[in-house]
Amino acid sequence: MQKTTLAKQGEANRDWVLIDAGGQVLGRMATRIADILRGKNKVIFTPHQDTGDFVVVINAKAVRLTGKKRTDKVYYHHTGYIGGIKETTAGKLLESHPERLIEKAVHGMLPKNRLSRHLLRKLHVYAGAEHPHAAQKPRPVEAS
Repeated sequence: MQKTTLAKQGEANRDWVLIDAGGQVLGRMATRIADILRGKNKVIFTPHQDTGDFVVVINAKAVRLTGKKRTDKVYYHHTGYIGGIKETTAGKLLESHPERLIEKAVHGMLPKNRLSRHLLRKLHVYAGAEHPHAAQKPRPVEAS
């Protein structure tokens, strides 16, 4: 008889992964990052536990958007005041805060529950090539 083993909290071995976003397509890269954060690339994957790795993304300002997404893709947020809906295009967000563009894309590909908020804390995105996580020795991984 075979038994399904489920990972318990704290059992997962967490590594650090480095992804270079330079020249990568945003959506394809975000799917790969979401899978690594959840731990779907591991044998010990359990849907209700955090079994994933930490992810460091560098060169976020050089990410690619296909088609007309730079001008047509719109992000909305509400200030909380009456009539306070604000919008910004993906192109403006890429120029001003490229880290947020990748964080929003990855957030949209994670499950909508408390676990996703926990998983997002393991994502570290930087606009340039430098990052402060050299002590963790992140291993480079191809995003696509």
